[in-house]
Amino acid sequence: MAGKRSAPRPSGALSAMRMSAGQWTACVATALAIIASLGGYGWYQGIVGNITTAQVDTDAWDRPTSVEGVMNLLIIGSDVRSGENADYGEAEGERPDTMLIASINVDNGAATLVNLPRDLVVDLPGCEAVEGYEGMNPHSGMINSAMTFGGIGCQWLAVEQVTGVHLDHFVMMDFAGFKDMVDAIGGVEMCIPAPVDDPKAHLELDAGLQTLDGEESLGYVRSRYGQGDGSDLSRIDRQQEFMGAMLRQVLSSEVMTSPMTITGFLRAVTDSVTTDEELTVETMTDIAISMREVDLGRIQFVTVPNGQHPDDANRLIMRQPDAADLFEAINAGTYLEAEEEKGETAEEAPAPAEISLEILNNTTIEGLAGEVETVLLGEGYDVTGTGNPIARFPEATTVYYAPGQEAAADLLAGSLENAQTAEEAGLSQDLELVIGQDWSGFAGGGGSSGSGVSITEDLGGTTAEKKESAC
Repeated sequence: MAGKRSAPRPSGALSAMRMSAGQWTACVATALAIIASLGGYGWYQGIVGNITTAQVDTDAWDRPTSVEGVMNLLIIGSDVRSGENADYGEAEGERPDTMLIASINVDNGAATLVNLPRDLVVDLPGCEAVEGYEGMNPHSGMINSAMTFGGIGCQWLAVEQVTGVHLDHFVMMDFAGFKDMVDAIGGVEMCIPAPVDDPKAHLELDAGLQTLDGEESLGYVRSRYGQGDGSDLSRIDRQQEFMGAMLRQVLSSEVMTSPMTITGFLRAVTDSVTTDEELTVETMTDIAISMREVDLGRIQFVTVPNGQHPDDANRLIMRQPDAADLFEAINAGTYLEAEEEKGETAEEAPAPAEISLEILNNTTIEGLAGEVETVLLGEGYDVTGTGNPIARFPEATTVYYAPGQEAAADLLAGSLENAQTAEEAGLSQDLELVIGQDWSGFAGGGGSSGSGVSITEDLGGTTAEKKESAC
């Protein structure tokens, strides 16, 4: 009987942007997919040829392990105040005004974006001096200061060492680019619950539902002292709200069916974006096509768990072990459920202890069934036996399930790096796992695919879906 096979794991990367990074995860996913279908090589090159690249030697340090099928991007909103950005005040050097990790899992069509507050104090690694930067010794400092002393390579190193997350690429955009991008899609509709007057952010808004243009949007996501409690965390909450609203705007039929709007949007992005040399448009498009049907409920925003610094009320530290658990899940490619999905999973899928299965080895690797048994017993499964197949000999790793046990099969298959499922009426237990020649281990190097952690409930995050508002 025909089975269900997990989606292929394309190689490549998805580009991302600055302050409003959520929309870049999925909006560019969709927009770049349209590029591929529109054709027109000259038009295509005229847009993507605008991207500025920077060289980062990631071989210069020991790095976290990467996971196939997962793309982690360092997203930076640059605070540079030169050129078109000079209207936003004076600041020495260049540093991230906003910084986050966008983790995109191609296999399950999900993306998790983790904001790293600029007030976060961490143990920074040392960085060698490079052209234009003096370098720095290891010290305790704000996480976004690494770029000031050592450039983008130093910032990349700092984030990897602090979080333990393997970063595949970086994308950086400045203030002017962000404004142009918003204007290109006709602005973003936002609910402003109370009047805003923040001269430092060049922002004055009336209360109510309104469409913000590029200048207003930039002020809104940068505003700190004219809204909320004036903290960086309050500002991040508004940025995440804006991310979802802009993402919905870009994915709307009005935008996606207008070639002129799409072209203007892409030109605005590519005119101001800087990426590493390895992030090619071809790899962007590769992931984009896989992500174009992304569900807004599976695009999640969260701020790294944090608390007040014991020595400085104006600074933050990571709250442990919550922060470490979050980054471990991100680097393993684990999907962090929203509370609604978490509840549905608990109702539909049985616990591993309620699932009986037999493990059969259809490979030439001796003892493999026993090794898999050890892992699954540790996950709580009821393993009734191991051996070699005598009835079914699939080349691909297959989870056969008795009638009515599809949820159990999906749970087990989801914990494997690659597996298909198929119903089989004659089983004497719930499941039969036949390890095929394509066996490549467990997803994320471990057992079950779910973390049990809810972004929305446990970590106070949100999704890109539209919420009820005060307007």
